[in-house]
Amino acid sequence: MSIEQLTFHGLRNLDPLSLAPAAGINLITGANGSGKTSLLEGIHILGMGRSFRTRQLKNVIQHDARELALFGRLAAREDGSGGATLGVRRLRDERELELRLRGERGVRLAELVETLPLQLINPDAFRLLEGSPAGRREFLDWGVFHVKHAFLAAWKGARRALKHRNALLRRGRMDGALDAAQLDVWEQELAAHGEAVDRLRREWFRAFLPVFEETLKALLPLSGLTLHYARGWDRQRSLSEALFAGRGTDTQMGFTQQGPQRADLRIRVYKKPAIEVLSRGQQKLVVSALKLAQGRLLESMSASSAPGRHCVYLIDDLPAELDDGYRQRFGELLGAMQCQAFITSVEPGARWLPQAAAKMFHVKHADGEEPGRPASGRLVEG
Repeated sequence: MSIEQLTFHGLRNLDPLSLAPAAGINLITGANGSGKTSLLEGIHILGMGRSFRTRQLKNVIQHDARELALFGRLAAREDGSGGATLGVRRLRDERELELRLRGERGVRLAELVETLPLQLINPDAFRLLEGSPAGRREFLDWGVFHVKHAFLAAWKGARRALKHRNALLRRGRMDGALDAAQLDVWEQELAAHGEAVDRLRREWFRAFLPVFEETLKALLPLSGLTLHYARGWDRQRSLSEALFAGRGTDTQMGFTQQGPQRADLRIRVYKKPAIEVLSRGQQKLVVSALKLAQGRLLESMSASSAPGRHCVYLIDDLPAELDDGYRQRFGELLGAMQCQAFITSVEPGARWLPQAAAKMFHVKHADGEEPGRPASGRLVEG
């Protein structure tokens, strides 16, 4: 399943555009500031309901536009299913997003995310190695959500129970006494849902690990690198036992210190944090392997129930920090995966990409801009 049509209006500095991308690799070139990354940002908002560049979507709306309107049409899968239209609209003076799926309004964001699986590889992706566990949990849960149908309900249940337990802990710290009966109720809820979340995460990780190792080997043969899933509480205890044992210190801190909300993916090289050992280029390849493996696993685990389901990759400035040899490896792997990818580059050509599989687009500054007005970008094919 790939994007076969994109129509964007009011997106940053880009002129209104209508784009028919290839089902394979799409290379978007142009000068710095022309709008290449904005194009990827629009696709990201269309599939995720949020930007990867700003927390405030009003900042994405073109300076003289009253709204942001993004539309996409997905091609049908091999069995004839899966074709869909998606739409996201955001008025400058309103906070809520209007989401549409197959022409219907009022859809949940989770439905949009499930319909258009996206993976982003950009400079911020280094946070998977150097950032807090929260970013790695988000990466982990993206994978579980897309292949384990029971995950979303368990995750929501655990989050709700955690919220109530934390409120009781804070109240107990203020009052000097815990409401043990209420705490019992929410700990039972958190333990039940949290154990389910952990089980689904572990099942996903067991399937993901060999796919990641194979992908990394194709990009960067690297000895000593290990990837480990840490569930977030003592391995020798059930979650219920860990929560009960931690009541005293949790009350002092005012929050729950153990549970699925503390899970992490630990990436090490010879038992040292990967970020302390690898060069910047090696880090980029490890992160890329993680992201590409997500899509490969999604495709393989969906093969029986939804043949032809693929992940769409948004890759911003791929050539940066990689030498020609590693660029070539990356391009060969993308070509072999037969996935849809949108890749930006300031370089007009990309010899490292399989040319037969690549469709070229160029974003150029529009001519005759008014003085004092931000330069706009116009997308042209070829």
